[in-house]
Amino acid sequence: MKKFAVACAAAALMSLAACGEKPAAEANNASNEAVANAVENQANAIDNAANATNAATNAATNNAAK
Repeated sequence: MKKFAVACAAAALMSLAACGEKPAAEANNASNEAVANAVENQANAIDNAANATNAATNAATNNAAK
Protein backbone atom coordinates (compact mmCIF):
# COMPACT_ATOMS: atom_id res chain seq x y z
CA MET A 1 0.00 0.00 0.00
CA LYS A 2 2.87 2.36 0.79
CA LYS A 3 4.46 1.66 -2.60
CA PHE A 4 1.14 2.66 -4.17
CA ALA A 5 1.13 5.91 -2.17
CA VAL A 6 4.70 6.66 -3.26
CA ALA A 7 3.82 5.96 -6.89
CA CYS A 8 0.75 8.19 -6.72
CA ALA A 9 2.65 11.01 -5.06
CA ALA A 10 5.46 10.74 -7.60
CA ALA A 11 2.99 10.72 -10.49
CA ALA A 12 1.22 13.78 -9.10
CA LEU A 13 4.49 15.65 -8.69
CA MET A 14 5.67 14.72 -12.20
CA SER A 15 2.40 15.74 -13.80
CA LEU A 16 2.53 19.11 -12.08
CA ALA A 17 6.18 19.56 -13.02
CA ALA A 18 5.31 18.81 -16.65
CA CYS A 19 2.77 21.64 -16.54
CA GLY A 20 5.30 23.98 -15.00
CA GLU A 21 3.22 24.36 -11.84
CA LYS A 22 4.45 24.23 -8.29
CA PRO A 23 3.49 20.93 -6.63
CA ALA A 24 0.77 21.11 -4.02
CA ALA A 25 1.95 20.95 -0.43
CA GLU A 26 -0.35 17.97 0.19
CA ALA A 27 1.26 15.89 -2.54
CA ASN A 28 4.71 16.89 -1.38
CA ASN A 29 3.88 16.03 2.22
CA ALA A 30 2.42 12.66 1.20
CA SER A 31 5.56 11.86 -0.75
CA ASN A 32 7.80 12.88 2.15
CA GLU A 33 5.74 10.82 4.60
CA ALA A 34 5.91 7.77 2.35
CA VAL A 35 9.70 8.10 2.09
CA ALA A 36 10.00 8.54 5.87
CA ASN A 37 7.89 5.41 6.41
CA ALA A 38 10.05 3.44 3.99
CA VAL A 39 13.21 4.57 5.79
CA GLU A 40 11.71 3.65 9.17
CA ASN A 41 10.66 0.24 7.86
CA GLN A 42 14.19 -0.37 6.57
CA ALA A 43 15.65 0.64 9.93
CA ASN A 44 13.29 -1.78 11.67
CA ALA A 45 14.32 -4.56 9.29
CA ILE A 46 17.99 -3.89 10.09
CA ASP A 47 17.23 -3.97 13.82
CA ASN A 48 15.35 -7.25 13.39
CA ALA A 49 18.28 -8.76 11.50
CA ALA A 50 20.69 -7.63 14.22
CA ASN A 51 18.45 -9.16 16.88
CA ALA A 52 18.28 -12.43 14.98
CA THR A 53 22.07 -12.46 14.63
CA ASN A 54 22.47 -11.83 18.36
CA ALA A 55 20.01 -14.61 19.18
CA ALA A 56 21.87 -17.03 16.91
CA THR A 57 25.21 -16.04 18.47
CA ASN A 58 23.80 -16.54 21.96
CA ALA A 59 22.37 -19.92 21.05
CA ALA A 60 25.68 -21.05 19.57
CA THR A 61 27.55 -19.80 22.64
CA ASN A 62 25.16 -21.56 24.99
CA ASN A 63 25.41 -24.82 23.02
CA ALA A 64 29.20 -24.63 22.97
CA ALA A 65 29.29 -24.10 26.75
CA LYS A 66 27.40 -27.36 27.40
